[in-house]
Amino acid sequence: MPTKTTTTKPATKSVKPKATEHKAVATKATPKVTVAKSKGDEIQKLRIRVRAYEHKILDASVKQIIDTAVRYDAKVLGPIPLPAEIKKYTVNRSTFVHKDAREQFEIRTHKRLIDILNPNPKVIEALTNLSLPSGVNIDVKMM
Repeated sequence: MPTKTTTTKPATKSVKPKATEHKAVATKATPKVTVAKSKGDEIQKLRIRVRAYEHKILDASVKQIIDTAVRYDAKVLGPIPLPAEIKKYTVNRSTFVHKDAREQFEIRTHKRLIDILNPNPKVIEALTNLSLPSGVNIDVKMM
């Protein structure tokens, strides 16, 4: 009875080329504004961070803030979308047994960044009097 002979090729290991090292270039999320200024002239910034769970309400609030700033002739940079913060929770479906049955939930916090350059007092007053929807959190810093 004839026997079958099979020849197998030796397994070749795929070799990945080494990644070439590149020097990282530091970039910022906000574009640099170059303005000719004298010694006593400084650019003031009003940095506004807006956070919410729903992105539609967040975008509507950001539009309202930008419209208010533009109405008083302020220069606005943004909105710059920041990465969403995701919190994940895993919960057992059952109270006692069935450890394999679980549910997973997540909460996404969407964020936007707005810079207002050289705000005048009218802009600041108008922004403090804005009524924004509930669920929108605002942090304002003067830089």
